[in-house]
Amino acid sequence: MHVFVTGATGLVGSAVVAELIAHGHTVVGLARSDASAATLKSAGAEALPGDLADLDALRKGAAHADGVIHLAFANDFSSPEAVARAVAEEGAALATLGQELIDSERPLVICSGTPAVPGRASTESDPLPTDGPVAGRGRSVTAVLDLASRGVRSSAVRLPRTVHDHGTGGFAGLLTNMARRSGVSGYPGDGAQRWPAVHARDAASLFRLALEQAPAGTSWHAVDDEGDRVRDIATVIGRRLNLPVKSVEPETYGPLGAIFAADQPSSSAHTRETLGWKPRHPHLLEDLENIQP
Repeated sequence: MHVFVTGATGLVGSAVVAELIAHGHTVVGLARSDASAATLKSAGAEALPGDLADLDALRKGAAHADGVIHLAFANDFSSPEAVARAVAEEGAALATLGQELIDSERPLVICSGTPAVPGRASTESDPLPTDGPVAGRGRSVTAVLDLASRGVRSSAVRLPRTVHDHGTGGFAGLLTNMARRSGVSGYPGDGAQRWPAVHARDAASLFRLALEQAPAGTSWHAVDDEGDRVRDIATVIGRRLNLPVKSVEPETYGPLGAIFAADQPSSSAHTRETLGWKPRHPHLLEDLENIQP
């Protein structure tokens, strides 16, 4: 397939581009800068100038592709207003991509997050949240999956709280960055809450499988670690950075505080059985050993 990818130079996007090319697909990536375009070209992909707010570029990319993978998101969690802007921008982009693919039977694979379900690990059949700081993303994802009835082979790959590679990425990466700035490797509450995780290259293989195989209107979980305790994550970070490890107030994490404090394990049993997905890269706690002091 000739695949259009948004967010193609991010942590997950770079892995997805490499995975697609390694399996015989050609790729054009949305490039918001000359540096991004150069990165794509060095990876063997084409570059389409534009960003997530450039709806004309999105239409062009989707119109000339056999399939689309959407990964881009403005990861600005500095304030509730910034989060709302990022969610709204993505919603408009998804609506544009979906509209372009109606009645084409082409695949549109989008990224989402694993939901939290009280008392158990969430599964692929659990609905996305409709309240909270990023609930708008859930509504946008649902709208894309509903395009299955309009001739779009839409699917969602739900990413866990931490997508990592060489000790960076996701919520664990945010904890690392905050530890460097504050001098303390903190965790919210008692740290017993669990976060799911996956290596970026394993997530990339699932995006490819969804592009190639996923039936319309389906959701999949890119989860390798069902749930690592946040206190254990902070302990590795503290040891690698030679910093004290202690509990901090959830408010320390701003708009993400409530999410950081929640227990949110997730399962991928259905995904593995149905699509034949087999994670093979290091688990999170092992990968965090790559953090440089």
